[in-house]
Amino acid sequence: MKNFSFEEIVQKIKALEIQGAERIALAAVQAWALRLQETEDQARLEKYAAELMEARSTEPALRNALYYCLQNYKATPNISEKVIQYFRDSKIKIAKYGAKKIHDKMIVMTHCHSSTVEDILVKAWEEGRRFVVYNTETRPRYQGRITATNIAAHGIPVEHFIDSAGRVGMKKADLFLFGCDAISAEGNIINKIGTRMLLEFAKKYDVPAYSCTNSWKFNPDTVWGADEVIEERDAVEVWAEAPQGIKIHNPAFEVSAADDISGVISELGILKSEALIIEIQKNYPWMIKK
Repeated sequence: MKNFSFEEIVQKIKALEIQGAERIALAAVQAWALRLQETEDQARLEKYAAELMEARSTEPALRNALYYCLQNYKATPNISEKVIQYFRDSKIKIAKYGAKKIHDKMIVMTHCHSSTVEDILVKAWEEGRRFVVYNTETRPRYQGRITATNIAAHGIPVEHFIDSAGRVGMKKADLFLFGCDAISAEGNIINKIGTRMLLEFAKKYDVPAYSCTNSWKFNPDTVWGADEVIEERDAVEVWAEAPQGIKIHNPAFEVSAADDISGVISELGILKSEALIIEIQKNYPWMIKK
């Protein structure tokens, strides 16, 4: 992001040119750091942070990262680098923990694009396990193609499914790994639309299902009763020239219940999502705010 201006990064986040919760958060921190080079005025920096937060709605990692920067930039030099290092260290830990769940001859199902899930798959492959990945195309933006392309480049066999064939893939799967965009105080996981449907099939076919994420995707506002906003994308992504009289629904995310998830693989370990909330409160007390 070093070659882009603050305004360019904001636009790229809005346009999904930068996508994935963690990449969005990293880009936002780097953009905010550009403004920090220009001013240390709290009010102006809060304004810039708010502009970045508004670029995408369902992104607690972005909000938490910027909140941490705003709270600590006066006392901590190079605060943005500290936040970026947190994300890097977390990815290494999550890949290490998650790779242990993958064994030889497994079929691993995944949905949409998650750089964290990718890291787990690549780590397991580099450690010598041999398995096949089933992944979904993830309409309407086809983010599943990003996953398929990236892991295939590492030599991992991939079988690519249209979204409506998710049940067919899950019936043969041994493990379901998926990303996360937000975690609620109840331990529910907000992820790409279609995740809940696949979780229902995973439950039906006794397939263990793990959300793979760093814990900064926890939304602390849900502790005080707020709901995570579900982003509704432009209808033109689904049908560019739809006839009059047709209303198009294009939600980007949906909520999956904690009870439907085997656990969450985070930098704090592999935990039930309810237990993860307790560990987040212990390790990141600054995140729980009114």
